Amino acid sequence: MKLITADIMRRLKKNNDMNNDEDIVCKFFNPCGAATWLITRIEPEGDIMWGLCDLGFDCVEYGTVSLQELQSVKLRFGLKIERDLHFKGGKVSDFANKRSLAGC
Repeated sequence: MKLITADIMRRLKKNNDMNNDEDIVCKFFNPCGAATWLITRIEPEGDIMWGLCDLGFDCVEYGTVSLQELQSVKLRFGLKIERDLHFKGGKVSDFANKRSLAGC
């Protein structure tokens, strides 16, 4: 599965004006673990993404993650990082105070 489609890339670039309550465009997750990324925007060069990140330690942080890094992760059974096809989006404030993003 492609992590970023042309439509998602367009929406991420449109969000490049950082504000207090950004729209979350997409959700990535580790199908073998608890890591979750709720992505709000991407830098103009197209690799560094911003969003809420939870690596599975019940600690949600707003920060950056590399698209290339996520695409290169190789998990057990040949799995890779996935995009949640059923994620409906939301605002950063909807998720920022959660201890974990695993159940969002």
